[in-house]
Parts: sequence; C-alpha cells; structure tokens
Amino acid sequence: MNPASRLPAGLPALDDASTAHAQAMRDYLARQVQQSEHGFMPFEHWMRLALYAPGLGYYAAGNTKFGAGMPTGDFTTAPELTPLFGKTLARQVAEILERSGSDTILEFGAGSGALAASILPALADMGISARYLILEVSADLRARQQERLADHGVTVTWLDALPEDFSGCILANEVLDAMPATLFRWDEAGALQELGVRLEETDFAWTERPAPAELADIMSQRMPPLPGYRSELNLQAEAWVRQMGAWLSKGAALLLDYGFPQAEYYHPQRAEGTLMCHFRHHAHAEPLIHPGLQDITAHVDFTAMADAALAGGLDVLGYTSQARFLMNAGLPELLVASTRNGTDPAAAGRAMSAVQKLLSEAEMGELFKVLAIGRGIDAPLMGFTRGDRRDRL
Repeated sequence: MNPASRLPAGLPALDDASTAHAQAMRDYLARQVQQSEHGFMPFEHWMRLALYAPGLGYYAAGNTKFGAGMPTGDFTTAPELTPLFGKTLARQVAEILERSGSDTILEFGAGSGALAASILPALADMGISARYLILEVSADLRARQQERLADHGVTVTWLDALPEDFSGCILANEVLDAMPATLFRWDEAGALQELGVRLEETDFAWTERPAPAELADIMSQRMPPLPGYRSELNLQAEAWVRQMGAWLSKGAALLLDYGFPQAEYYHPQRAEGTLMCHFRHHAHAEPLIHPGLQDITAHVDFTAMADAALAGGLDVLGYTSQARFLMNAGLPELLVASTRNGTDPAAAGRAMSAVQKLLSEAEMGELFKVLAIGRGIDAPLMGFTRGDRRDRL
C-alpha cells in the first residue's frame, strides 16, 4: 500500500528536508520491525521509537513542535496560548510550596519553556523565590528551554535523572499523553488482541496477535468485552505515577492533560479509541505515516492514574476540569488585571480570546483535566475548592 493513499485530506505537503527525515526514520523503523519477534512490533514500541529514537524521533530531532499558528509548530499547548495560564497555575504552585515547606518546583517535559517563563515571574510578584528544576528527555527541547530561560540564571536547573528524594511542587502539563501506549482490540469472539505494526512490502501496516495474559487480565477488570472495540491503555504512565511514591517525600504533583475517568474512557460509543496525531496544526488518526515528523498521543485514563498514585502510597488530592481549576485559582481576576491600565486593545482582545479557549467546554476547558496527587499535604487545594470530581474516578 502506498503511504500517500493513507494521508488524511488537508495535510500540508512535506518539504525536501522533512521528506529526507521521514525517509531516514522509515528506514530505521523498517529495520526494527524486521528484527522484532515474528515481524510483529507492539504499537507501544513503535510509538516509543517514533517519538524518542535518538536523532530521529519526533521529540529527539530538531523539528519545531510548539506554536500558536501555522507554519510554526504542530500544536499549541496552554502555556503558549497566554502567560495567564502560567500565572494562574503559579497561585496553586505557591500554595503547594507553602504547605510542603519547600521552595522547589520540578517540571517534567517543559516543552518550549513557556510555563516556567510565566510561573517564575508570577511567583516573584508574590515574594516567592523558587528553585525550578526541569527534567527533559528531548535534547532539542532542552536547548530551546535553556535559551528561553537564560535570564533566570541559576534559578533554573536541568536534571538528567529523577531525584532520589523530593519535596515541593511537581508539574506535568501534557506529559502523560505522550507516553507510549498499548493498543488493543476485542475480537468477535470476545478475546483481547494486541495491535502492532508489520512490514507489508515497503510499507507499514497494522497487525494483531492474542494479547499477553497480563494485558488481557488488566483489561477484563476495566471493561467488558465489546466485539470490534479498539482502544488504548498506558501502563508506562501508570508506572511513572506509581513510582513517584518512591521519591516524593512531601508535596504535590499537578498532572494536566486531556482525558476522562475510566467509565467514560472505555464507553461503548468510544469504539475507535482516542489515539491522535498532530502535524502542523492538523489532527488526524494515522500514526503510521510521517514517522518522526508528527506527534502521537493518547488520552489519559485518570482513574488508572489515581489508582496508580494510591498504589504508590500517595494521596489523591483533587480532580476537576481545567476550566474549573483555573476559575478556582483566580484566572478571571488575573484577566481583568491584565487588561487594565491602558492595555493595548488588540493585546486585550488576544488575551480574552486565549482565556475563552482555556475555559470553553467546546475547546480546552472540559476536555482537559487536572489531577493532584501527593504526600503530606492536606486537601483541599485552591484549584479544587469547587467542582472536585474525585467521586467520578
């Protein structure tokens, strides 16, 4: 099958450099698939390589990933929309720092550095001098972060590994969705199949095999067999959350991402799953095309993340929509303040438009959720004082 025959309508054409990069990545992936047992590469492995293979993967190569509009970037995260997102989040961060008796923030996957660039000045305005640690797996993004945050000097430090012991506030904005996910399908007999990738002549194609016993056991506990139903689970993300209990001694983590509680995640009407790709501000569901050039994500099962936190000895401190969290933490007041004192009308309009996108149920306000987990911190945190949905997990 020619790859072009699977290209979703409307995707921008590749330039020469992108075509060469995609071909190099395809050659690399083809060798890896050929070396896989029986020529079957589990999709989790494919996603890991497509995103993180050294020098070739989407997050390991020098492609522009973040941007508010074409042609820059493939998608826009909340911190890039407006600094008001980070300024609002800073209020919750300040409360966590105070309750943990710490001055330290640890951000995972800091993207372009936009969130840190908003939070640090906001904390300074509150009289808080914070240490900001970043753990970034992408050398390309790490370099961009270092350039953007250079004015903050030694306040910002990059880590190469997890801390052995940590107290303070942990931030993970759109991190869980980019962790490699396992794909499965219930067949017509009600047996679970694991989806993978194989070579079909010179192209990549979907294939499947009976799911390993561990995977079948997990999914039998999370949903009933639904013939033809296809979806994902993210055991790597669950392990990451569970392991946090081994090194977080006091403080809280704020996990911000798009997703659902388990009952909604595996709803019978969501029969095609949540897997999504982003390429130059076009969203589609074809992860086998443009390897190394596009982001691949899956929505987050927040029930599974909360269960993983509890299994790691952590407390679940709050769970709500992004809109409710930002409202509780004071975004409306910050918006009013930002448009005061002769602010340029055009700038005020952009700020209002960005805030509308952050809060709107039709945009990011409802699809994105915030889960707070931690140890030694009493609930409620300010972002969850109203509309806490822990009872829905």
